[in-house]
Amino acid sequence: MTQIRTPQDEAEARAVQDELRGRVVLDEAGPPAGTGLVTGVDVAYDDVRDVVAAAAVVLDAATLAVVDEATAVGRVTFPYVPGLLAFREIPTVLAALDALTSDPGLVVCDGYGLAHPRRFGLAAHLGVLTGLPVFGVAKNPFAFSYEQPGAGRGDSSPLLADDGEEVGRALRTQPDVKPVFVSVGHRVDLATACAHTLRLTPDYRLPESTRRADALCRRALREATA
Repeated sequence: MTQIRTPQDEAEARAVQDELRGRVVLDEAGPPAGTGLVTGVDVAYDDVRDVVAAAAVVLDAATLAVVDEATAVGRVTFPYVPGLLAFREIPTVLAALDALTSDPGLVVCDGYGLAHPRRFGLAAHLGVLTGLPVFGVAKNPFAFSYEQPGAGRGDSSPLLADDGEEVGRALRTQPDVKPVFVSVGHRVDLATACAHTLRLTPDYRLPESTRRADALCRRALREATA
């Protein structure tokens, strides 16, 4: 794992992003959908107390059964700055991953990877630091544009930057339900990330990895701040 650097200000944070972005690997397909382990990570905040809780939930990719889970609670050490949110989350997410007793396998973030103004969102940042294959599944398209995909499950359309670069996919995970937004982070390609997302959404719009990690980190935050 690459050593964590805690920036002191916005300028240093952007410099860290620039340095780490050069280490992103985008030419690996990643593990096939439905194989191995898939770990969802998510965080919850108490901004009044400056507390952040992270959860990591490991699923069997074939059955979606929970194999392992862990949480970590920490202090928010970086201010809220759009485009630099990973610096608020990464230390506690890494602590949750370290607390697992099983290999995380493929990691799925509630957030962005390449679909980021500086092309280095949480999924890319986490992937470079851990060396794991990571991608992001977000609830909204952030600052990017897309055409509505078809109404059927599995229909998709490109998520595009202003210059026409494809930074992800708008993916319909349930019929006639708002799409999610998939972007690669590290050591996995977009087709594989979309295939995993569909395997992780048999019943709901959001992946089971995200749903379970979200519930777990919220519970950890309630317990830590009670």
